[in-house]
Amino acid sequence: MGRLSCLLILSSFFPTLLAHNDFFTSIGQMTDLLYIEKDLVTSLKDYIKAEESKLEQVKKWADKLDTLTATATQDPEGFLGHPVNAFKLMKRLNTEWGDLESMVLKDTTDGFISNLTIQRQYFPTEEDQTGAAKALLRLQDTYMLDANTISIGNLPGVVHKSPMTVEDCYELGKIAYTDADYYHTELWMAQALKQLDEGEESTIDKITVIDYLSYAIYQQGELERALELTKRLLTLDPTHQRANGNLKYFEFQLEKQRKQEEAKKASQTQRMNNTEKREAQRKRSRDPLPERKVYEMLCRGEGIKMTPRRQSRLFCRYYDNHHNPHYLLAPVKQEDEWDRPRIVRYHDIISDSEIAKVKELAKPRLRRATISNPVTGVLETAHYRISKRRATVHDPQTGKLTTAQYRVSKSAWLTAYEHPVIERINQRIEDITGLEMDTAEELQVANYGVGGQYEPHFDFGRKDEPDAFKELGTGNRIATWLFYMSDVSAGGATVFPDVGAAVWPKKGTAVFWYNLFPSGEGDYSTRHAACPVLVGNKWVSNKWIHERGQEFRRPCALEEAAS
Repeated sequence: MGRLSCLLILSSFFPTLLAHNDFFTSIGQMTDLLYIEKDLVTSLKDYIKAEESKLEQVKKWADKLDTLTATATQDPEGFLGHPVNAFKLMKRLNTEWGDLESMVLKDTTDGFISNLTIQRQYFPTEEDQTGAAKALLRLQDTYMLDANTISIGNLPGVVHKSPMTVEDCYELGKIAYTDADYYHTELWMAQALKQLDEGEESTIDKITVIDYLSYAIYQQGELERALELTKRLLTLDPTHQRANGNLKYFEFQLEKQRKQEEAKKASQTQRMNNTEKREAQRKRSRDPLPERKVYEMLCRGEGIKMTPRRQSRLFCRYYDNHHNPHYLLAPVKQEDEWDRPRIVRYHDIISDSEIAKVKELAKPRLRRATISNPVTGVLETAHYRISKRRATVHDPQTGKLTTAQYRVSKSAWLTAYEHPVIERINQRIEDITGLEMDTAEELQVANYGVGGQYEPHFDFGRKDEPDAFKELGTGNRIATWLFYMSDVSAGGATVFPDVGAAVWPKKGTAVFWYNLFPSGEGDYSTRHAACPVLVGNKWVSNKWIHERGQEFRRPCALEEAAS
């Protein structure tokens, strides 16, 4: 009964997990899995304790009979001449050995197996494991980390250091191999081999690792290295059928290559560096993001285009938005983050208690993030964003919001009538910006997952997306307000690749910018991205403010691109 009660309590403790998956897209929801695993460990310990108790009883029985039979067999007839000994022998063999058999055969796994079966419905899926693995590869690329740095857990800002095993490295390599990503296959199979060579014990053998590694290197055009590894594999297993075939093939190809190159001194078999290999892999995978290099540089804090002259024109000030009554006595702290486009940050603009309430309301509803379909204006899941709500984007073919695969997050929408805190936050944004909130979208709360990111995008609908936000009927997104609801140990910046700007998360602050000029034309310099979270847990919430209702609050200008 106690175990059943425990299971019922646990089932009620994780009600939201039944309906959701994509755990890797939200650190916030992933924390629930730790409690599930903790309960399973408790259940496993109970099972071990029961097994140990059973074995202890069997051991005592065996020890007792060992002494008894040792004495009895020294003088069997004399021993059985005692009627009590004869009776007890009959009793032991007829009854007690049967009882012992029943005890040994007694299944003590029921509680643990029942618990495991119930909790399994909350477990991550294969997609989660693959998603988390690909997130590690993305972090490796964005922040230029070598495999060994990641494997030993030596990441910036890390509190809970966690080294990777040979099996972990091998799994990453295999996932990359499945995607024909031979660049990352090589990096992680090489790391697995390195750890095996250093003496780490593993269920994965060197033959298997070298087999993958040599093929990945061959696929990247390095025949000599592939041949060297194949020869090493054959020293470990001379009968390896594939390696023997590859040996002959590689030798033939190298000889053919040498004949073609004998008139040249520079050999095309020269090793490529990792940067060249990565570029080659990007071409193979047809990376659709033209500004990826700039985007990743900004994420690392490199390539920021702010000159000292422009920097000198950025200021901090106390701001009351033209004597707004709410802020006459206690104006807000406003800081210029960037000049063109103008991005301002407000400090201490949301309290810890408000953040806690927003997260409490949002967490049970987190879904894979959505985006607006530029053709139909419908919100759909975004496959390019790694956060929760698993982001949605506008599908350019159908116009509907679909899961954004380049947005790794999960999000939830909160309405003003749900709680006074949300109503108060909306009013605060209106007071500070001077813009109408009745036509704005609901407050969107996003929690980023493993390597959580949102690749470069526009918040507003472009001219080739005439039906963007059509369902809302409130016009285009005129401005964006973004709350940072957590500090991030490493990574997670908001960057603007076209202008070389980077804004770093700081808990309790918010940033604001206009997406449209007063003329209604889109400001293309506001194309921005959320960098992958390297270490930490990133929570943000944003308010997309629309054109309708702003006619007198931000009047239109005559010039096409008036500032």
